[in-house]
Formats: sequence, structure tokens, C-alpha cells
Amino acid sequence: MTSVGSKVPATPLAYMGKEGPQEVSLDKLSAGKRIVVFAVPGAFTPTCSAQHLPGYLKHAEDFRKKGIDSIVCVSVNDAFVMRAWGEKASVGDNVLLLADGNGAFTKAMGMELDGSSFGMGNRSKRYSMLVEDGVVKIFNEEENASKAEASGAEALLSQL
Repeated sequence: MTSVGSKVPATPLAYMGKEGPQEVSLDKLSAGKRIVVFAVPGAFTPTCSAQHLPGYLKHAEDFRKKGIDSIVCVSVNDAFVMRAWGEKASVGDNVLLLADGNGAFTKAMGMELDGSSFGMGNRSKRYSMLVEDGVVKIFNEEENASKAEASGAEALLSQL
């Protein structure tokens, strides 16, 4: 399981570029930078759409003022779903939505959530982290996946 001081996995993630899905990895995205990452069980799910993502959108400028280069959201969905969710939420350039289509990144992080009892299959636990140059500096795991408190924007912002 990922913890403070560990390196983020180099596992590829995807985002929807102008010419279709594009690959990126958090280790490269954070090279020489400070990024905030939060993970959600699924795009369009109630807590993710009503609390988690909106909190990071609301505080995007506050994170920039604290020296954060990017805000990234990871979910076990495909890049097409992540793009649609971003459009629906009017994310713009405030949050980079990254798809972990097969859950490989989530598994490498040790953050798998078995959502099969809800018909969702394997998903990600809800968490947030500060990553500096590929190293986890702050890590907050949510105990209850239906809440976005410990991993929410306000909580992480207060730790910076």
C-alpha cells in the first residue's frame, strides 16, 4: 500500500486529448512539480460528483496559491467516461481527469476497492495525496467511501 515517502507507480493512465486517448503517468506528470491527486471510486457516482470533484474545482485557485502545479483526479473508468464527466462538471483546465481503465494504477497503489456488491466491479478507494517530484508527501485515505472528508479538498488544502 502507498504511504508517505513512497514513489508513485509509473503505471500509464489516460486522458482524452484532441486526437483521442493519450497516455501519461503520474511519475512523469509530477517530475520537478508539486501536484495534488485525488482518487474516486467512479465518475458520475453521487459522492464523487456532488462532493469530491466540486471541492477541488472550488479550491483550484487556492491550491495554485499554495504552489500546486496541477490537480489530478484518478478513477477506474475509461477516458471517454472521464471526458464526459469533466464536460458535465465544467472542469475546464482546473482538474486533469485521468482514467485508470483496467485498474492497474489503483492496484499498484494498493488502493483497490471491491465494488462488486454494488455491481461496480473493482474500483479505487477514495484518497488524496500531495506528490512532489514523484514522491508521496501527504497521503489521506478515506475510511468510508461514501464520504469525501479526509480526502476532500479542504482537508488537503489545510495540510499544505
